[in-house]
Amino acid sequence: MARADFSNFPRGNPCAQCGKPIASPDWIEAGPHRTAYLWYCRACDYRFEAVAFFDEKQSDREPIAA
Repeated sequence: MARADFSNFPRGNPCAQCGKPIASPDWIEAGPHRTAYLWYCRACDYRFEAVAFFDEKQSDREPIAA
């Protein structure tokens, strides 16, 4: 069974409406060049999504031909 890596897990994100810190996102969806986080604030009952977009990884090495 694969283990999830929570070392880069966002914590303490402020609510987009009331500003209170939210311990952790309710849902995380990751793709090749983006990660989406669904946040829910229990203080004011507000839900919002934050999306992070990443540049395509550049390889420093030339491909190896067989």
